[in-house]
Amino acid sequence: MSKPKVLIHAPREEPDEVLKTIENAGYDIAFGDKAWQLPRGEHEDALTEAARDAVAMMGTSIRHTPISRRVMEASQRLRIVAKYTVGVDDVDTDAATDLGILVCHAPTEANCFGVAETAVMMILASLKKATERDAAVRAGKWREPHLGTTFLGARSDGYAGITIGLVGLGRIATRVAQLLAPWRVRLIAYDPYIPPADFLLAGAKSVSYETLLREADVVSFHVVLTKETRFMLRDEQIRLMKPNAIIVNTARGKVIEEAAVARAIAEGRLRGAAIDAFEEEPLPMDSPLRQLGTKVLLSPHSASFNEDGELRPGIQWALRSVMTALAGGIPDNVYNKDVIPRWKERFGGAAVIG
Repeated sequence: MSKPKVLIHAPREEPDEVLKTIENAGYDIAFGDKAWQLPRGEHEDALTEAARDAVAMMGTSIRHTPISRRVMEASQRLRIVAKYTVGVDDVDTDAATDLGILVCHAPTEANCFGVAETAVMMILASLKKATERDAAVRAGKWREPHLGTTFLGARSDGYAGITIGLVGLGRIATRVAQLLAPWRVRLIAYDPYIPPADFLLAGAKSVSYETLLREADVVSFHVVLTKETRFMLRDEQIRLMKPNAIIVNTARGKVIEEAAVARAIAEGRLRGAAIDAFEEEPLPMDSPLRQLGTKVLLSPHSASFNEDGELRPGIQWALRSVMTALAGGIPDNVYNKDVIPRWKERFGGAAVIG
């Protein structure tokens, strides 16, 4: 009789000790094709076949071949899909909940705080015109009058400082708030899903989304991609913003409508943007964002990509989650928490290998 299968659907150089832990526990390991992660072709058939009879799936992002209902239905024994990353927008979490399958993510410090540091870098680089000044010096220019920058914090001479608006106030945005605290900026935030105490701990005033857009000099997005957040910034919302405002997106590409943002910048209705995640990745060569020069700071969806960090802690967390679920327990990082009662009915307390 063959051993139960764990499918690493999107491999990312898993350490040998991770693979040995799975094998020593009595499971076979199957690896997905890295081509499934690339923006070429349609690979749902291949992923579905690979997932057949798997008891667990784990891996990094696989947005171009998402884990659909059909993929998860390929195995009646599938207990868990564990991501190495924070985002789960490449997993049909509604379908997983219907099917009684746990979806786990990895909001580790390496992931979350790496994104927070990148967001702060983007805010500072944009307001201090780092790329513009660099380009001017390289072009032989010196102290150009139009390259004056924004002073961020409140001053004793009466200058009130700028307002930074955080859309979403989870782990990443809270870390952004902590990093910005010494700058003495005014922080406002919109998040209808967290308690009032969290705003106090972050030093941010709770406001509506519309108020945030109207008042913020910088609007920084820190939300997961859901039906509610998909394209939550379009022409309608941009019209509420200050014409000198800057947009920062280190969340998910489809949170903002790129064409609308590019038009607003080109027409002078926004000052600029700094973007790490895009609607289509890699960013197409004909994207209007590429035509805006230094008004837009572009990053290749790598905000959490840090030396000695990135996915390694997420891989370890995914491994713990898989081992826990296969032993009949509930991991500590379940994203679709509504599934837990149904999952307990199906698998709770029963190990795959007795």
